[in-house]
Amino acid sequence: MGRQETFYELIRRQGISRRNFLKFCSLSAASLGLAPHFAGKIAHAMETKPRVPVLWLHGLECTCCTESFIRSAHPLAKDVILSMVSLDYDDTIMAAAGHQAEQAVADIMRDYKGQYILAVEGNPPLGNDGTFCIPGGRPFVEKLKEVAADAAAVIAWGSCASWGCVQAAKPNPTTAVPIHKVITDKPIIKVPGCPPIAEVMTGVITFYVTFGELPALDRQGRPLMFYGQRVHDKCYRRGHFDAGQFSEKFDDFGARAGYCLYKVGCRGPTTYNACSTTRWNEGVSFPIGSGHGCLGCSEPDFWDNGPFYDRLETFPQFGAEASADRIGAAAAAIVGVGIAAHAGLTALRQAKVKPNKPVAADERVV
Repeated sequence: MGRQETFYELIRRQGISRRNFLKFCSLSAASLGLAPHFAGKIAHAMETKPRVPVLWLHGLECTCCTESFIRSAHPLAKDVILSMVSLDYDDTIMAAAGHQAEQAVADIMRDYKGQYILAVEGNPPLGNDGTFCIPGGRPFVEKLKEVAADAAAVIAWGSCASWGCVQAAKPNPTTAVPIHKVITDKPIIKVPGCPPIAEVMTGVITFYVTFGELPALDRQGRPLMFYGQRVHDKCYRRGHFDAGQFSEKFDDFGARAGYCLYKVGCRGPTTYNACSTTRWNEGVSFPIGSGHGCLGCSEPDFWDNGPFYDRLETFPQFGAEASADRIGAAAAAIVGVGIAAHAGLTALRQAKVKPNKPVAADERVV
């Protein structure tokens, strides 16, 4: 087994300056939401640790996770694929094919036993002995189990691998299941979304390469650094929600004025993801910013939680449930009470400043 180059050795050989390398580490720390001093730790890891081999498998999926991943800007996908890790197998973007490609999997499993990362896009169908997905001439579920056996960690890319997504939606004719139903003895990092945000995907890899361990996960196995808050919490339309200002239709005044989209089906209040902070397209926008409500694609069974354009009657994850109508009514009532209180206080002030004076006889109303 040959020695793997470190990330730093590789980029220096490519002519990248030390200054630009440190800039890259600072940007990586910022994209992960880490304090500035972590840039030094990232730099040290990139200088000393060999690149981690990655095997990226595809089950039942539409390849949207790969499409998202290759559009990462911070860090660039090419830096992750060609420098930070050693992506030794991904049948969507690799040059090799057929037996040559499959041999790459066997070589990595043999030479880097217990050291490589298994990244899975899509899910395994269990129906009809797994024959609904046959890569390389055998059921995907068999290949998944085999490659996972000696992996150091497993990353479930997207909602297909994490929850099942559309393939597992009712009536689920192929009996598709999320990968944690098949792989039960390995740590799994779930990175859900349809697809996940590009910088979230590269950020998870950067964290593992830097610290050699999984990031802190929530109860469902998602990285807290990206899935620790609801889309609703940092949404720029949140002020309209609090004020009881909602779009009733996609073409009404509220929609044009940028009001909250909850009444037209937005799932932001019950969806945990980084869409409203990290955003898409190099941080430019996200669905709500484009006038479309959140579909909740990073949550379990989101495909069956429709219809997408019908509002939720309550917010099950709020401490106190309240419908949009009640919030709007409460906002109006608060405003009304405030106006009445203001009027009362004004009258009292005027009474104190201008006490009643005797009324002259010629001023009396007869």
